[in-house]
Amino acid sequence: MDLELRDRVALVVGGTGFIGRAVVARLRAEGALAIAASRHVEDGMVLDAGDPNAVREALDHVLEQYGRLDVLVVAAAPSAQTLDASRNADPDQVLSAVEAKAMSFLRLANAALPIMTGAGYGRIVGVSGQNAYLTGNVTGSVRNAALIVAAKNLADSVAGSGVTVNTVNPGTVSASPSSDVAPGRGGESSPEQIADLIAFLVSPRAGAISGESIAVGHRVRGVVAL
Repeated sequence: MDLELRDRVALVVGGTGFIGRAVVARLRAEGALAIAASRHVEDGMVLDAGDPNAVREALDHVLEQYGRLDVLVVAAAPSAQTLDASRNADPDQVLSAVEAKAMSFLRLANAALPIMTGAGYGRIVGVSGQNAYLTGNVTGSVRNAALIVAAKNLADSVAGSGVTVNTVNPGTVSASPSSDVAPGRGGESSPEQIADLIAFLVSPRAGAISGESIAVGHRVRGVVAL
């Protein structure tokens, strides 16, 4: 299937991470002009998504260099392994995690939406996680759920404009994902499998999909969410 991404301009924030690298590679394979953005990057754009001025400057640079912004993918967030398990319900850690993940997404999306709505076309995808569906880790649940709720609000605000906003929610991400799915757990997926879904969602062919939160890997086994 031709995803019609050739020459589309895509900014992938967190583009040097485990998932972000796969997204950049997948979009480039489809012919898109995919720009990797991160706080530390050699082939791409240096960007701190926690700095509003840096976000505005980065998008201005993309417009100046390419004349358009068709796609924004936000995969930027500290790894769950960097969170202190002994502080899962600590308000300070929860707020810090929400700022680093959900607010970074919101900051970037807010900056991109006027560009996209002005052009009558755009695709935004945020990478959240299946912890949003689970209890037992307040930090993990809240930072992911906040991103999903923010994305749905933004999707509704631009409904009918030609711009879509969606989230993808991986379970455990592994270079060699297991096919086993334990009760009460989400299935595993590889960065490449996540990138395949994102590539479709940011393509012109996915114009009828917006405001969705899509699990990657089997959605938590034994849990129903309507």
